[in-house]
Order: sequence, then structure tokens, then C-alpha cells
Amino acid sequence: MKPACALLALSATAILAACSRSPSGPPPAPPNVLDAQVAHAIGDPNTCVLLADAATGKIVYRYGDDANCTRQLPACDSPATMNAHDALKFATQAGGRMQSCPSVPDGSRSVGWAEGKAPSTKRNLIYSAVMEGADALPGHEINAR
Repeated sequence: MKPACALLALSATAILAACSRSPSGPPPAPPNVLDAQVAHAIGDPNTCVLLADAATGKIVYRYGDDANCTRQLPACDSPATMNAHDALKFATQAGGRMQSCPSVPDGSRSVGWAEGKAPSTKRNLIYSAVMEGADALPGHEINAR
């Protein structure tokens, strides 16, 4: 997927997420449509994407199962480990955060992190995305998509 198309897919995903969690009326897009958009842009079985309200930190959308979102993985920019929920704190930093590193000592698997502000016309949203595995995308690529 070309970077411009990938960015459009993530933007569409964020906008759909903002709409699908609207407090009034039925959601205009079923969650499976949103899941399909994320899966197309960056998804694989070892991916977690969280969209949260920037003011409250409340999760408004989750892609991936709870095991992927709560899994402790190397932070890459420090010796600590963290999970996708922990990483949301980086989403409000100017420019967000994009990191990648090996997730196992032999380097056969890696982890990619991306956090930042999600493009949305409806709400002030932030995101945290993590992918881990033999074919994990680097953080800057996750961010671009």
C-alpha cells in the first residue's frame, strides 16, 4: 500500500471511530467495518490499536484482542516494558512517538510502536498502536499508515 493511501485509510478509520461511538443514535458504521479498515492498513493477529478521547483517556475503539493490548513488550526507547494502554501517554506529545526494536534477544521478532493524535473532524482523539512479530512494521510505518 502506498503511504498516501495508508494515511487515508487510517484517517478514515479515525473518523469512523469518532462516529461509531457517538453517544446519540445508532452508529453509522458497524464495528466490523472499522475493524476491516484497520486490518487493511496495518492489521495482523499481533496488532493492537487503541483510539481514546484525548481529554479523558477513555478508550472509544479497540482493534485486536485484549491479550495484544495488555501484552508487555519492550518500549524500545527505554529499558522498560509497556503495553498499548501505557503507551497512550505518549500520544499527546508533540509529534507523537514512533519506535521499533527487536522484541526477542535473537532479533527474529520485532515490535513497532506508534502513538499520536488521530485525525478526526468530530472529536479530539489520540491513538496507540503496537505490532509485534516476525513481520512487524516499524513504528514510523505504523504511524504513516
